[in-house]
Amino acid sequence: MSSGGTIQLQYCFETMNNSCEKNNWSNSIRIPMYVFMVSTILVTMAGNLAVIISIAHFKQLHTPTNYLIVSMASVDFLLGCLVMPYSMVRSVENCWYFGEIFCKIHTGIDVMLSTASIFHLSFISVDRYYAVCDPLRYKTRINIFTVLLMIIASWVIPAIFAFGMIFLELNIKGSESYFYNEVSCVGGCFVFFSETSGIVASMLSFFIPGFIMICIYGKIYIIAKRQARSIKDTTNQIQFQIELDGNHHGSRCRERKAAKTLGTIMGVFLICWSPFFFCTATGSFMKYVTPPIVINAFVWIGYLNSTFNPMVYAFFYMWFRRALKMIMFGKVFQFDSSRTILYYE
Repeated sequence: MSSGGTIQLQYCFETMNNSCEKNNWSNSIRIPMYVFMVSTILVTMAGNLAVIISIAHFKQLHTPTNYLIVSMASVDFLLGCLVMPYSMVRSVENCWYFGEIFCKIHTGIDVMLSTASIFHLSFISVDRYYAVCDPLRYKTRINIFTVLLMIIASWVIPAIFAFGMIFLELNIKGSESYFYNEVSCVGGCFVFFSETSGIVASMLSFFIPGFIMICIYGKIYIIAKRQARSIKDTTNQIQFQIELDGNHHGSRCRERKAAKTLGTIMGVFLICWSPFFFCTATGSFMKYVTPPIVINAFVWIGYLNSTFNPMVYAFFYMWFRRALKMIMFGKVFQFDSSRTILYYE
């Protein structure tokens, strides 16, 4: 406080002109924010690392769907260790201390990994569609080569889009005057989109693939429900047969459960990221009235998607719970542990 009782403004770089204002929150606000964000980062990294180790270590889990899942877990892990720590400092301090070039690299990686997540989910929904709706031809259509192409596309296309947009400054094209006069300041690192780039980024990264996934899972749900009714008509003991004899009906049930699980993962993604992408798509048309603190909150709600995914696996998948237990107790270091049976076909 100054002698007049007004709040004394603080700046990121006191000796520089046009420096960004620093958040002058008290420690009672800053410390809980840091605790929450550090906890989120650690849980995100640990949970996704557990998924990666589980699928990589246990030979039974080496399936096309799981290769897509381990690739998506790698995206979430990288988001936790490469993006979230720097975003944490920016969110709490409202300052960027890591340089202008690294700001662009950080923003590019952020946009890339966020886009890569939904690309993975899109391909996983296609995989589940064939597994549930066309099981007889599933293994011929979704083979290792097909999955490899899906994984490459999920990484390369978002990388080209994100880094091309950020380093060519296409994200501010059409709003350069507003950005440099009203937004940009020394010590800042802003996720800014003009009218055109905001719509393009939101449509490519979220709305179009999200709509496609909703349609695919809607069809999967209808067909799975029809299959469930058919199975129920043939036997009342199917739930017991699943793990006992692994028959054709049991296979169908497992595929429907996998579709339900991945549908839940998709739903979590849509809930977590929809506030940010809606704000991105409409921000320029609303004259950027959304306060930066709200935008930061939306970004962290989106980041939480990467934290929740392993929790969804732990809740739905028995194999992940068993694998996690073996990892935590160090049993993965035992001889031939990679051949452990985590579930019965």
